[in-house]
Amino acid sequence: MKIQPNRLAAALLVAFVAPATQAAVPVGTFGGSEISFEGLVQADSNWYDSDLLDLDSDPGDGSDHDHELRRAELVLKGKGPGDFDWVVGYDAKSDKWLDVNVGFGFDGGHSLQVGQFKQPNSMEELSSTKNNDFISKAMTTNTFAVSRRLGAAYAYTADDWTLTASSFGRELTSGGAHGSGYGVRGTFAPINDGGNILHFGLSYVDHDTDADTLRLRTRPQADLAGVRLVDTGTLLDTDRIATTGIESFWARGPFKLQGEYMLADVSRHDNADYSATGGYLSAIYNVTGEGWSYKGGTPGTAKPENPARGMWQLGLRYDTIDLDDGSVEGGQMDALTAGVNWYWQKNFKLAVNYVQVDSERQGASDDPDIVEARLQFFW
Repeated sequence: MKIQPNRLAAALLVAFVAPATQAAVPVGTFGGSEISFEGLVQADSNWYDSDLLDLDSDPGDGSDHDHELRRAELVLKGKGPGDFDWVVGYDAKSDKWLDVNVGFGFDGGHSLQVGQFKQPNSMEELSSTKNNDFISKAMTTNTFAVSRRLGAAYAYTADDWTLTASSFGRELTSGGAHGSGYGVRGTFAPINDGGNILHFGLSYVDHDTDADTLRLRTRPQADLAGVRLVDTGTLLDTDRIATTGIESFWARGPFKLQGEYMLADVSRHDNADYSATGGYLSAIYNVTGEGWSYKGGTPGTAKPENPARGMWQLGLRYDTIDLDDGSVEGGQMDALTAGVNWYWQKNFKLAVNYVQVDSERQGASDDPDIVEARLQFFW
């Protein structure tokens, strides 16, 4: 068990002081900027039926489960003056900066963003964390997606398509990811009418590998697990990694079908170049009848139509990753995840997932089962 009492107590105190039916707390207007305060607290539990390796993050303690505060995010947002907006976010659990940037909107759908922000790749990574369909993001997202980096981005948003291009460097948090690079993402929605949505997207991110080294690995769809079942080990002669992603989702009424595929190409100095792939396909059904929204090339989760009853979701996802290529035996892993989500009011969420894993690395199979639960409060 790895709950940190001081951080948990502070985060929960802030959470329950915030109004329980309000999505953000208005702070006031200063210098022409309307400031609001948001937060996200998530507490996770994982129970493992391990196979070959012990998935427990505290091996040897005799337990087969982990419980931990997953996130304690505190965010200040400002709108104005004029077409300016800004955000400063910090995760007290992980001791790292989140979005810290300034944006400016121009006429005609053009915008500019400077600071730390999520790079233009991976629809799942760009979607709101509080509304993730499953407790753990897909293996391809966790392994290949480039998340928040310092840089600048230009975006154009029209009624049914978007284009974003960025140049970036390191993470703002000391000790975070390094490697300068660039990214571009384009999306097109040929259907976007009253909750009936069809979306396609293509992204490409290319960046330097820190100190000419790279290691690709992923947990078995359990964020608290202490081991990775597929792992390339440290590749010592890498130059750059370029990741191409294709994405799509279709939503009609309460149903959403979503998928992504990524190909990562690694150029190396002294050895043959290396490639790895991953992808997922998921289906989500809002049992209580709510639909889906669409903004900026990403899907949005509706609020409960009846807050007292809440919104119920059922989900199923197939997830796969392949880190084997040539002399690199990183392994292959498939996972099937079944989930139930309950959103109550605008602020609370309870999620339960069952994960079945099938993996093989260097001739050894490891096929655990995992039960996961998450309690979330957002304001």
